Amino acid sequence: MTDSPGTHEAWAAALRAHGRRVTKQRLAVLTAVEHHPHSPAETILASARQELPELTAQSVYVVLGDLTDLEMLRRFEPPHSPALYETRVGDNHHHAICIGCGRVEDVDCAVGHAPCLTPHWDETARPMTIQIADVMYQGICQDCQRTQKLSSNDTN
Repeated sequence: MTDSPGTHEAWAAALRAHGRRVTKQRLAVLTAVEHHPHSPAETILASARQELPELTAQSVYVVLGDLTDLEMLRRFEPPHSPALYETRVGDNHHHAICIGCGRVEDVDCAVGHAPCLTPHWDETARPMTIQIADVMYQGICQDCQRTQKLSSNDTN
């Protein structure tokens, strides 16, 4: 797995801007997440080990935590799933998750009036100013829908 030199240079510059050293481990993890968006740490570890076979799970977890804190990576936790990571940061996008196969797709933030994003506080709540809404769509992807149709046709 090789990434373009321009991407590595951009990541190196971002790491330096955050006061971090540019290490093989950090670059391998960033490359793995870039190539496998919406992946758990174990997938990122397996992918990064293609570049750095000696990389330990502990190192990957430390790097993932640090890069998430720096907001170079985004971490999100779908229900019934380990945390997933992606390099798409700095925008308020959401995710659609297939309940059949687990595939995750990015969904841009709703534009225009979105009443479900305006909280209605009860009388005991201490309202706050909402800055980000994290919406998770759950459904069945087209591939799973086709598979279900084929399965139901086979039983007829």
